[in-house]
Amino acid sequence: MPERLTETLMDTWAPLVILWITVLPSMYMAPVNDSQVVPSGSNRRLLDISEEQKVLNRSKRGWVWNQMFVLEEFSGPEPILVGRLHTDLDPGSSKIKYILSGDGAGTIFVINDKTGDIHAMKRLDREEKAEYTLTAQAVDRDTNKPLEPPSEFIIKVQDINDNAPEFVEGPYHATVPEMSVVGTYVTKVTATDADDPVYGNSAKLVYSILEGQPYFSVEPHTAIIKTALSNMDREAKEEYFVVIQAKDMGGHMGGLSGTTTVTITLTDVNDNPPKFAQSLYHFSVLEDIAIGDPIGRVKANDLDIGENGKSFYDIIEGDGMDIFEITSDSQTQEGILRLRKPLDYETKKSYTLKIEATNVHIDQRFISVGPFKDTATIKIVVEDADEPPIFSSPDYLLEVHENAAIDSVIGQVTARDPDVTSSAIRFSIDRNTDLERQFNINTQDGRITLATPLDRETSTWHNITIVATEDRNPSQISRVPVAIKVLDVNDNAPELASGDQAYLCENGKLGTVIHTMRAIDKDDPKNGHHFVYNLPLELSNNSNFTIQKKKDNTLDIVTKRGGFSRQKQEVYLLPIIISDSGNPPMSSTSTLTIKILRTLAWE
Repeated sequence: MPERLTETLMDTWAPLVILWITVLPSMYMAPVNDSQVVPSGSNRRLLDISEEQKVLNRSKRGWVWNQMFVLEEFSGPEPILVGRLHTDLDPGSSKIKYILSGDGAGTIFVINDKTGDIHAMKRLDREEKAEYTLTAQAVDRDTNKPLEPPSEFIIKVQDINDNAPEFVEGPYHATVPEMSVVGTYVTKVTATDADDPVYGNSAKLVYSILEGQPYFSVEPHTAIIKTALSNMDREAKEEYFVVIQAKDMGGHMGGLSGTTTVTITLTDVNDNPPKFAQSLYHFSVLEDIAIGDPIGRVKANDLDIGENGKSFYDIIEGDGMDIFEITSDSQTQEGILRLRKPLDYETKKSYTLKIEATNVHIDQRFISVGPFKDTATIKIVVEDADEPPIFSSPDYLLEVHENAAIDSVIGQVTARDPDVTSSAIRFSIDRNTDLERQFNINTQDGRITLATPLDRETSTWHNITIVATEDRNPSQISRVPVAIKVLDVNDNAPELASGDQAYLCENGKLGTVIHTMRAIDKDDPKNGHHFVYNLPLELSNNSNFTIQKKKDNTLDIVTKRGGFSRQKQEVYLLPIIISDSGNPPMSSTSTLTIKILRTLAWE
């Protein structure tokens, strides 16, 4: 039976089997412990190798002496004959027993203990286990005593091309800039083959492209994918689906193959300028729009994306360059037209602007395409709005004398409706600013009158707010501050500011200054205070005291004699008349009390 199996394998593996069985047994066997496993047909013994044989073995170092081979994946009707063990000590009398031990002995590999034939009992897979290490021994069948020392040898599983290449890392994704030149590197793919890379061409791979021409190519041996067509435009087609095949057996017929997919995305470069959707834009806006509010949006479309598609906007010409501004919306890439200064329908009813959109990032490689910018015109129509009244002044300052008569006119405010269809204006006082209701206003003409008496010495300033309201639309109101200054009139007489008592010793001498008087006046004359001091006529020639005015507007009381006696008169009263310089002048009389003090003897 083993002989029939051998004949079945002759076509494919005849050289190996013949070499092993009949031709060059030493090619598969090597000395182990000075012994040699020898196949059938050899006249060498299993042990006691001569020195001559050792020399012979050394002369054939390039050969494999201790290996047997078995074809993987073989599944014939009978077990496979792997090889035969034999010793010349065996005379053929069945006294020799062959024993096999090691990897798979008795399960995968079985030996005929009489003939030494080794058979593989199971289908083997090199990719699962590539070799088996076994030990052969010849013993006496009756006594089980070794006839020779054990000899170790290896059975190698011979590879066949039973594994297709695999792309374990696929599917792949790669990117390459659009407009790349032919031969630009894209990516590299890698396939693996579980077959033996050393034996034959089972694991020798060759790569080819099945889908993706004419845009891409693959290098047959390195699997590097490159561009094969120039000027691929992302805006025309962004993504490509490429199929790569890896075939073993060096790509020859009969080899196995595997495929993988590579999704290649063209990345954007700035090869397109911005372009306005229209050359002329129309916007209308109410004249009362607030500063900074948006008026409208424009957009220059750019086929590029990301940073390459960003543009900034600017106003380059027009009659409203100082009135309007345009900014870029980073999210929508639109230009937002905004107001910088107030509009007035009655002054100017329309504006024309020329705007420009320019790419933020420009790729110098494509500058020859043309300017990466575009222009458009914007026409803005200002529409009339119902505006609140406008006062003739942003604030008012009025002056009134404190002795002004009730209902006298203090001043006037004026306001107008700026709209074309002007409305009448009504005036009023915000009473939260005039809690004491000291003023009134004529609702028709804005004249402010006095309602209650004023006193500058109580309050010099009054700050009120005047409200102007449209008759046609009461919701349209304006406010203006009015400051009212109360002017002084001479309505207060001067008063004595210093003390009204003075003291004089009995031994006081002629010309002694016994007191300095100081006056005050609640009024506030423009040129400052100037006081006049006088004694009553009946005391102008008295023999006791006189007065002397000083440059600082004060008054000294001076003795006209000496030798005052407390026993004769203890207290003197000196009336003094104080007059201001007002028109008419105001005066008052203050009395100074002068007390005579006793002079002590030791003085």
